[in-house]
Amino acid sequence: MDSTTGNAGYDALVVVSFGGPEGPEDVMPFLENVVRGRGVPRERLLEVADHYQRFGGVSPINAQCRQLIEAIEAEPAVGLPVYWGNRNWHPFLEDTVRRMKDDGVRRAAAFVTSAYSSYSSCRQYLDDIARARAAVPDAPEIVRLRHHYDHPDFVAAMADHTREALGRLPEGVRDTARLVFTAHSIPLTMARTAGPAGGAYEAQLRRTAELIVAEAAPAGRGTGREWDLVWQSRSGPPQVPWLEPDVCDHLEALHTRGVGAVVLVPIGFMSDHMEVVYDLDVEAAAAADKLGMALTRAATAGVHPRFVAMVGALLAEPEPTVCPATCCPRPRRDQGRGPGAGHGQE
Repeated sequence: MDSTTGNAGYDALVVVSFGGPEGPEDVMPFLENVVRGRGVPRERLLEVADHYQRFGGVSPINAQCRQLIEAIEAEPAVGLPVYWGNRNWHPFLEDTVRRMKDDGVRRAAAFVTSAYSSYSSCRQYLDDIARARAAVPDAPEIVRLRHHYDHPDFVAAMADHTREALGRLPEGVRDTARLVFTAHSIPLTMARTAGPAGGAYEAQLRRTAELIVAEAAPAGRGTGREWDLVWQSRSGPPQVPWLEPDVCDHLEALHTRGVGAVVLVPIGFMSDHMEVVYDLDVEAAAAADKLGMALTRAATAGVHPRFVAMVGALLAEPEPTVCPATCCPRPRRDQGRGPGAGHGQE
């Protein structure tokens, strides 16, 4: 590979994501990859497989990763070759690391399509990177870029999408609409151990929501719009407690309190993939319709220009501190391993 050293000493960037099926025949093999070693009943896999089959057996996540990579490659502040590797489906991260090594990459930055701290959204990706490197002799060094939950460009992108969603509500309810921020639920045990001191997953999501509310507020309104942080996409066994309330349950609670309009803002996801298009656009939308509640959904960060620019900005930052080994530990089997079948956090 004939390249010059890029930002902060990196000579390549690798986008690391969850992966998803791209046709009906991919669905079950993909789900089996996701739940390997977790003892998830086949009945649960078939239930989740049906979600994908409703959309032709295709998760939007891979197509959206391609769009993001194309946008990153065109971002002047990046200036590096861009690679892509997934945890659960092609292109697999190990294959990508092998290609990077063959191309002569020596030191790469990893942009993980997840903004928050927890086992599923951070530590597991670090483990993926370590496992892929161990499988490739003389693999390049790979440094994960920092969590971007509070980066002003991410906040600005989501604030733009939130304002746009508010604008789609009927004018009579627009000013009183409640913002309901959503993220993937995880087991309470995982939430309690997230980050170096615990509790980071919830704390970071709340901080993101606060920043978006402040950024999206109309001139002169300040941060007075009411908002909530709720959870979606729970998939663990019923005896294991997960973060609550569920988004659909919360819509019912808001309805009983007289709330007539809601904007769902999926800050826990970086693209409009299966958790968003099924759990929000199908299930939550149906719940709101049954309640007679006006509901719109903000887009995820996707390829918003500010979000793409953020990647270049992260590359220019000093190398992040390495997480301690005790940070975001792997849950015990009996505590639940979320996310479950077919669900990721990116």
